[in-house]
Amino acid sequence: MSVTFFLVVIIRYGFNGDLFAYEEWLLTACFWGFFAGAALASERGHHINADILGIIITSPKLRWWRRLIVLTIEFFVTAAILYWGYLMLAEELAKYPIWKTTPALKIPYFAWRLSIFLGFFFMTVFSAAFLFAHITGQEVEHGDDAHDGELNNEKEADR
Repeated sequence: MSVTFFLVVIIRYGFNGDLFAYEEWLLTACFWGFFAGAALASERGHHINADILGIIITSPKLRWWRRLIVLTIEFFVTAAILYWGYLMLAEELAKYPIWKTTPALKIPYFAWRLSIFLGFFFMTVFSAAFLFAHITGQEVEHGDDAHDGELNNEKEADR
């Protein structure tokens, strides 16, 4: 975005020109970048998390139950938003020949809505996979689980 705005200033004031409809293609790129980043953060477990209980609770059994509750809530929230994203796409596809488009470049709103749907699709898949792995007892390194490994290493060092 900053490069685009830099180019707008250079073209507008340096060359007395106009970077035509940059807001429209920039918005499309930003939607895709934002939701791709959100899916990637979900896959790596690095999405924003304000859960301090993972740090405070030291009992492995309580940590397991806390993690189960967090992952279950995360799965249901992302699944609900995924369903709403599906409804949004279905509504858009039903209006196919007369899609809503941007005024200048005629970029269909479907392009943005597809990025939202795919982003939440991948977030739901990753949260389901982490929930399944947690329930079945598989060890998966997840962003907020970093403290679990440190606690296990400390307990082994104490023995």
